[in-house]
Amino acid sequence: MPEWIDTVIRSFIFLAALFFMTKILGKKQISELSFFEYISGITIGSIAGEAITGLENSIIQGLLSIAIFSLITLLVDYLALKSKTVRNLVDGRGTVLIKDGKVLEDNLKKEKYTIDELSALLRQKDIYRVADVEFAVLEPRGTLSALLKKEHRPLTPKDIQLKVADEKEPQTIIMDGQIVDEALRSAGKSRGWLLTELAKLELTLENVFIGQVDSYGELTVDIYDDKMQVPSPSERPLLLATLKKVQADLEIFSLGTEDEASKAMYIKNAKLVQETIDKLTPYLSS
Repeated sequence: MPEWIDTVIRSFIFLAALFFMTKILGKKQISELSFFEYISGITIGSIAGEAITGLENSIIQGLLSIAIFSLITLLVDYLALKSKTVRNLVDGRGTVLIKDGKVLEDNLKKEKYTIDELSALLRQKDIYRVADVEFAVLEPRGTLSALLKKEHRPLTPKDIQLKVADEKEPQTIIMDGQIVDEALRSAGKSRGWLLTELAKLELTLENVFIGQVDSYGELTVDIYDDKMQVPSPSERPLLLATLKKVQADLEIFSLGTEDEASKAMYIKNAKLVQETIDKLTPYLSS
């Protein structure tokens, strides 16, 4: 057999073998690696490269070597799950780099990081002043976890005791002008509803690049023509405005009548509508 044909055959065999072994090892092999996984991945790749190009070696030996290293990696991962000692040995421990707004220089030198590199890691988290940081840890995988001081953290609805509605994952029901029926069913919508909503926007299905339905059942679209403006969903704001108008009208009616029974009825219903508005505002606000 010619050598180039042998090389092609070996390439396909080891490509399939590496793909199969990587699937077994899991997503960690293509995401953040521990020191051991990094070394193992390099070694497996080197073995595959040598087995593909080193024609004097047999395919069986190359596959056996890859299988051994894959099994060792799986074994180490299993032991790390069962033992914190092994986990600390393989993955390492986090190192505190900033505490109470002060950089711990000894820990920074220990991890061989410069102040420029630390600043770059902080900027990736939109932090530009070390003094704003309460606590920062360099994780075993090389990422930086930082906690801002309380006065510098973003304000949340909970901080001001504001009730907000829960949101679910938007469903992409149109892709490249084609309806995605599975996503449409997950959103609890029909094709008829979708076509009606598109007609309201004066669009056809072919005009739409991406269409999504949010947790409120509203359709938002991105069309091929970037110069064309598509109106935002307005059903919820309009409903909220209508409820507020009804409540205001009831109060006006209560002030404009001389009949005490009618006045009491208007006031009572105005309060009921206001209570409804208070409950629905988190869901109807834009």
